[in-house]
Amino acid sequence: MNQPVSPDGVFPSVCPLDCADTCSLSVTRRDGKVVAVRGSSANPFTRGKICAKVAQAMPRQVHGHGRLRQPMVLDGPPGSGAYRPVTWDEALDIVYQQFREIIDAYGAQAIAPLTYGGPMGLLAGRSMDRRFFNRLGASQVDSSPLCAGVSSAAWDSVFGDVGGTPYAEIGEAALIVIWGNNITACNLHLTTLIRDARKRGAKVVVVDPRRTRIADDADLHLPLLPGTDVVLAYAVATLIAEQGGLDHAFIDEHVHGAEAFLAEAAYYTPERAAQLCGLSTASIAQFARWWCDIAPAIISVGVGPERNRNGGSGLRAMMALPALTGNLGSSGAGICDVSGFFPVADEALACPQLRCGDSREFNVLDLPRHILDPGSELPIKGLFIYNHNPVAVHPRAAEMRQALLSEDVFVVGSDISMTDSMACCDLILPAASHLEYGDLYKAYGHHYLQRTAAVIAPVGEAVSNMELFRRLAVRFGFADPALRDTDEQLMDQALFTDGEVLGGRRPSQLDAGEVVDMSAQQGAVMFRDALPATPSGKVELFSATLEAQCGQGLPAFRPLQQPRAFILISAASEKRINSTFGGIDGQRDDLVCEMHPRDAAERSLNEGESVRLYNDQGHVELPLKFSERQRPGTVFVPKGAWLRESASGQTVNALIPGHKADIAGGACYYDCTVDIEPCA
Repeated sequence: MNQPVSPDGVFPSVCPLDCADTCSLSVTRRDGKVVAVRGSSANPFTRGKICAKVAQAMPRQVHGHGRLRQPMVLDGPPGSGAYRPVTWDEALDIVYQQFREIIDAYGAQAIAPLTYGGPMGLLAGRSMDRRFFNRLGASQVDSSPLCAGVSSAAWDSVFGDVGGTPYAEIGEAALIVIWGNNITACNLHLTTLIRDARKRGAKVVVVDPRRTRIADDADLHLPLLPGTDVVLAYAVATLIAEQGGLDHAFIDEHVHGAEAFLAEAAYYTPERAAQLCGLSTASIAQFARWWCDIAPAIISVGVGPERNRNGGSGLRAMMALPALTGNLGSSGAGICDVSGFFPVADEALACPQLRCGDSREFNVLDLPRHILDPGSELPIKGLFIYNHNPVAVHPRAAEMRQALLSEDVFVVGSDISMTDSMACCDLILPAASHLEYGDLYKAYGHHYLQRTAAVIAPVGEAVSNMELFRRLAVRFGFADPALRDTDEQLMDQALFTDGEVLGGRRPSQLDAGEVVDMSAQQGAVMFRDALPATPSGKVELFSATLEAQCGQGLPAFRPLQQPRAFILISAASEKRINSTFGGIDGQRDDLVCEMHPRDAAERSLNEGESVRLYNDQGHVELPLKFSERQRPGTVFVPKGAWLRESASGQTVNALIPGHKADIAGGACYYDCTVDIEPCA
């Protein structure tokens, strides 16, 4: 299945990266190498268009000078870069010996996998790897606080485990709200739907601290301060109630806690909200007026609103607006979410029954502490990094790097490229790119399932995650049949489906490049074929569950403590996807600090000069770029930079604080505040 046998030519594939669109691709192979990556029209949603970063960088990632091609073991001090090649058998022996010593001394829970959002295939991201670590008995690390964990917890508290509205229905809405979603950088194919809808008369509102490119097309842009989403949503709800915009019939039948919610919202008058959010009262009033007057209304929300101390509250308050106005269930109404279209069989893929005895799980943000300062808790002594570049992605990045370089922990890593995190490992294993194996791909921006096959042979000695953990299972002597399953068997276990939606076939029988419309899945869309799956069976604007867990029955606003001069926004880059493609020539020329010209003038800063962004955690040095897209009081530096691209030896992630959001322990990337001065 994983070895291409056809002659060179053009082959179907899928973009595997952590992006909502999961584009279908056409990949040109010549002399066994990838020479071009283009969009494919196979996926009706992505329609043959892909982002420039994938088209330009993917071939260089697969075949470039940074590609890892063979196992290597550290042969010098940690962080020295002194590695020597070893065979695969030697590498597997090293993992076995090191982990065995740790288990004998501390137990298996002193070992942990560290994985996140690398290749998003159902096999590469959540199958044989989980089976191996379950069988090993390792600690479990919850990586959702890095992204979407707060959003998921907020959704579940309001709606329960039920799906929302397909993104394709944005074109049917009369009011389109883009809330914290920079779609031109990370949800590209919504742009055409939105622009076409606007031509037909739809109103478009963008809620975002920055004037993103989609905001240029908006009828209203609300550049609120990060962390004040809850205030804006409360103020809008108050105005909707005052102006007679509540759908009382819908609320009476389908909403729990509306009275308590609106009582809390009443505190946030338009004047108070304008002051806290940094907006005009007129813009808040206009937004509320449209909620009263225009239907159907739909929201596309990104991950931006969750990345602060009030993340859960902001999202919950925002989710209340469609419920209060009855904008749920009808075509073109609601909140975009396609999770209900993909019945992924997580337990069948992970096989938790392989785990014997107790297990512990901890927040990924706490990992450095479990290595450097565990106190009375069991320390982490062995770490396995894959599908992840934590040094480039985590808050408090310097602390993460310090933990990985500690002589108190054995670190093994598997990746395509020599990332900053791989450079901290004691043992490095070469990972196959997604073009070197087959997989199944769901999406979080459309409802199409896609199947791939290998386009090229593995580069060097690289192996897929599935093969890597099969080999490790053999070396550890694990005889469980589930640890021997082939990729085809894993595919067939990946979905709960009666086969009808797949035309009577098993997932492994889909053709390479085939795209399956999963919209026929029953129970996928709330208030059409499913009701909220909350304790009350209604939309819950007051959550008794969250009240018991953390005293957050209602959304609440907390001010930012001891802020410095600027809020630093480290949002999506148009050159990288998270940190993927970092370190590749041509993918790092966006690494500048964008500042509003008025702020620069007040500080006598000149465009193009190097400035120093600093706080108590560290500093970075970047060229200054003037931009009126940036609201005063904030600066923008795109995320995903690698250390080699930094003059100070740190990236902006070193400046991001370590405190957590109000629910789900989420990372607070946009609570980062800095002072700025010219470099000496």
